[in-house]
Amino acid sequence: MGNSKAYAVLQSTDAAAAYTQAKRLCALLAERDDEVGLFAELHTVADVRRMAAVLPKANFDYVDTRTDAAGEFVWFNLDVAEADDEVLEQHLPLSLLEDAPRGSVEECFVGALGQGMAAVAWHGMWPDDPESDLYGSAKYDGVQVVFHGQDAQWDQWTEHHTVFVHVGKFGDLPRAQKLAAHIGSEVLGEAQIGW
Repeated sequence: MGNSKAYAVLQSTDAAAAYTQAKRLCALLAERDDEVGLFAELHTVADVRRMAAVLPKANFDYVDTRTDAAGEFVWFNLDVAEADDEVLEQHLPLSLLEDAPRGSVEECFVGALGQGMAAVAWHGMWPDDPESDLYGSAKYDGVQVVFHGQDAQWDQWTEHHTVFVHVGKFGDLPRAQKLAAHIGSEVLGEAQIGW
């Protein structure tokens, strides 16, 4: 039980650069899950259209909880491909949270991002390094890039994009430092609650 510890290892105002460095870190994983996690907040109709083209079967939802006059929860249930722009505009902002086969859509997803917060998460396992007493954890390890955010939990919008390495629930600062050095960086701040 518990969450991973996430260490920020890069911040950049260049989304493509952040994504590239995250991919470099992914290459260091001894094992990687077959799926990648994708999250995006969509604030414009154009954002929704671009994401629907990349992820045509994605489930979209309201960013904020909505209720009807009776106080009942309202779920977003429009087909974004069929809805016209005026109808979609009334439902914004929307979000999506999807898993996709690793290597299938990540680059297109990043290319379709708007100004909303978004993330790509690769779960896996860091290699064991007995010499440094570092051992991987399939439950906690991985790489995450958060676009327009500095929190692994997608808490607050920012201008910059942040790359995180995830390690075991008790943290593993030496491993995070080693991973940061691999991309010419360093650990930025304290460990955060991860996934």
